[in-house]
Amino acid sequence: MRSLFLSSLFLAAGVAAFAAPVVPRPAKPLEIDEPSGKHDLLSSYKGKVVVVQFLSTTCPHCQAYSQLLTKLQGEYGPKGFQALGAAFNEATNDMVKEYISKYGVGFPVGPMDRNTVLAFMGFSVMDQVYVPQIAVVDRKGQIREETEPRSEGIAPLQVEAHLRGLIEKLLAEPAGAATKSGAAVTQKSPGTVAATK
Repeated sequence: MRSLFLSSLFLAAGVAAFAAPVVPRPAKPLEIDEPSGKHDLLSSYKGKVVVVQFLSTTCPHCQAYSQLLTKLQGEYGPKGFQALGAAFNEATNDMVKEYISKYGVGFPVGPMDRNTVLAFMGFSVMDQVYVPQIAVVDRKGQIREETEPRSEGIAPLQVEAHLRGLIEKLLAEPAGAATKSGAAVTQKSPGTVAATK
């Protein structure tokens, strides 16, 4: 009987370890160090709607998504939107500079350690992580929607119409608005597998 109880306990712990993170939830502290030396703290954008893209500088899906975010930054930036990017494929400052220049990225991007990304997204170190990974943070600093570590399909957050609708919805909320539970669900993301660090 004891072994059956212990087996059930380990099985439950294993399922919990691989369960998708719950949203909405408070965003963990995050700092992006740009190649220029500027430090961007996610907390300094409280009151804005922020989309954080965790990317690989060699991923075509990431490149296209950064270009989409640049377009949205131009449109929604004056209304309280901010895009941020973090390259976690063991990118150097020079790789990030080249990425920004080559793909016309118009928002802050910097290299980041893989473990920092996993901790922010609520993923396990055992997860195989596809890129881009995306988190949408509301005006109160709550993650309202994010991608899953691994998926074979297109994530809704990678679809421009869905992303625009979410940004507009969150921009319409006052900074002090309460986050309604069940406002979003974890979404799936395709792409290449990010390199481990």
